[in-house]
Amino acid sequence: MGNFGDYQYQFYKAGVLNKTSPFPFTFAEWEHRARENMNPLIYGYVKGGAGDEETQDINVTELRRYGLTPRMLRDRSDRDMSVTFLDRKLPSPVFLCPVGVLGNIRPEGDLEEARVCAELDLVGMYSTLSSATIEEVAEARGESFGIFQLYPTADEKLTESLVKRAEKAGFDAIAVTVDYGTVGWRPRDLSHGFMPMLRGDCIANYTSDPRFRELAGVTSEKDLDPVHAGAVWMDVFANPAFTWDDLGWLRQITELPLIVKGICLPDDAAHAKQLGVDVIACSNHGGRQANGGVPAICHLEQVIEAVGDLPVTFDSGIRDGVDVLRACGLGAALVGIGRPYAYGLAVGGRDGLRTVVSQILAEADLTMAVDCYTELSQLAVERLD
Repeated sequence: MGNFGDYQYQFYKAGVLNKTSPFPFTFAEWEHRARENMNPLIYGYVKGGAGDEETQDINVTELRRYGLTPRMLRDRSDRDMSVTFLDRKLPSPVFLCPVGVLGNIRPEGDLEEARVCAELDLVGMYSTLSSATIEEVAEARGESFGIFQLYPTADEKLTESLVKRAEKAGFDAIAVTVDYGTVGWRPRDLSHGFMPMLRGDCIANYTSDPRFRELAGVTSEKDLDPVHAGAVWMDVFANPAFTWDDLGWLRQITELPLIVKGICLPDDAAHAKQLGVDVIACSNHGGRQANGGVPAICHLEQVIEAVGDLPVTFDSGIRDGVDVLRACGLGAALVGIGRPYAYGLAVGGRDGLRTVVSQILAEADLTMAVDCYTELSQLAVERLD
């Protein structure tokens, strides 16, 4: 296998023939093109964050306060961006974060995410809020590493049913999101009165579940009116009473590796480790849930220190390949992207999604080459005060 950065040469070669890429090359351009392509309600849902979006924005800008120190005169002919995560060797540290409206962005959006993960051997973290079922996503992802992202519901039997379905479908891990006890204050969505799930969209994992149908008072999925399904979903989706005791219960009902997503406080990370979780996901939900918070990247090193040898993944504010290196240099085991690939999907479907990921991997690899880093473990990252 060559270096990820070799991806760029095709564009220079095409330029000789006066041909250029149909796709952009920067996050800002992807976002602009996506806005032109998307339904304004869906764009607002993907683009939007909590409150005035200060936390969402500083997640991004704070990452820019960390820089790589170049080192020279070393052989950088080949670079190795591979990592080992939960005993699985992976070609890169990049994973795709759960995004709950992929099926509204493009038909089969959730499956397209899984198919790209299969093509590129990426880790995919697949949202509970999906237009495709757990089982359909599992089939589409092939042999790639699959993580089922779980929102613990207000109904314990439904939560357990979702976990057992993920196990049976062959997922490699469960990621329980703990920063969603209720929907945050999101002015963009409020101004549109838009929550797609209330219209019956992106809740295939619920409507396909026997326990959910029992709660809805029907025996067959075809008997579920979308609006009625959305109303039942609203009643059970969030669980503001989910506590450490419930996390312990979740640890007991599954033998799959358990990831706790949404941890920023070192004491919380340490407590989760004591309960037997396998991975900590340092994240503030990309600034979508709560405004007024400390940028997520500022928590990463302290969370890593609090859990010792336990892997810590990171997401929130990652926009390009250099951001991936920044987080890896601070110790992240994996680094997640969300909005970038969602915009790629909006602009170009599966090809657009694949292109965004390929660009991020190429930029990371080429930055390592220019700075004479041949392995992620060599990265030297400093804060620019």
